[in-house]
Amino acid sequence: MNHAFPCGTLPLDFVGTLRARRNAAPGEKLASPELLDDWFVESGMLDLPPGAGEADLAIAVELRESIYSLVSARLSGEPLPPEAVTEVNLHASGLPVTLRLGPDGVTRTGSVAQGLAALARQTIEILGGDDGALLRECSRPECTQVYLDRSRGHRREWCAMKTCGNRVKAAAYRARKQESMS
Repeated sequence: MNHAFPCGTLPLDFVGTLRARRNAAPGEKLASPELLDDWFVESGMLDLPPGAGEADLAIAVELRESIYSLVSARLSGEPLPPEAVTEVNLHASGLPVTLRLGPDGVTRTGSVAQGLAALARQTIEILGGDDGALLRECSRPECTQVYLDRSRGHRREWCAMKTCGNRVKAAAYRARKQESMS
């Protein structure tokens, strides 16, 4: 598996394909059309790779960054950037992923454009609805993953406990242990 899905919310996991955004050299998880195909299949959005090309990859990265700028504006209480709103709305007007019922259940197929349209529509639902108030950024300094805090009391701190949460807690434990030995 090439991709991680810590949020359980596809547009936010898609935004997370650029890891550690504020680092000097962020980690690009969509470095090739094949990795974009893998993301669509691994996310469960599509059952078959859509056959992405270089142009599809450039469009996908542009949408990802538009989604991030909208989420970032929402997190900081700023107005939504008009260019990003236009970009997301344009994609949202595209065709949906094709669903087919067969003897083995549901099959999801489509093009990159159809997958991006689904991500754009979900983004609009999050940012335009009540879920927008649940947006949070991971508290681990190196992580810039954004998630919806659906925890009781809305006190979730990390994008995922098994990754960032464990790292932060282990580092705090090591620091306390080091301090007590001094």
